[in-house]
Amino acid sequence: MKKKDRYTISELAREFEISTRTIRYYEEIGLLNPERTPGNQRIFSRKDRAKLKLILRGRRLGFSLEEIREMIEMYDVAGEPEQIRLTLKYGEKKLKEIEEKIRELELLKEDLLNLREMLVKRLEELEKGS
Repeated sequence: MKKKDRYTISELAREFEISTRTIRYYEEIGLLNPERTPGNQRIFSRKDRAKLKLILRGRRLGFSLEEIREMIEMYDVAGEPEQIRLTLKYGEKKLKEIEEKIRELELLKEDLLNLREMLVKRLEELEKGS
């Protein structure tokens, strides 16, 4: 099956299971720049589709829209190697944040397990004494 060269906003929304409002928002903030028909309908190119895919992947991975913008613009300004370097830099930062959250959650889990143990013992003492 031949790949399409042009997409409507509805087609992209359906394909990526997002709302057309989300796509319009990405356009409003300058992440996407679709062409317009004489009737003012948005027409998205393959490049726009690829950018949307990158935006959605970046959001899923926890990157901010500003970080995503910088990564997309880096490709246009400096080429793929620089885009990859920037993406790696942001990825390392994100991994450190995730590792810190995991440590915090492990400590919270330990605190809750200790509290549970303490409360179970206290409840057993109370029930023996009555």
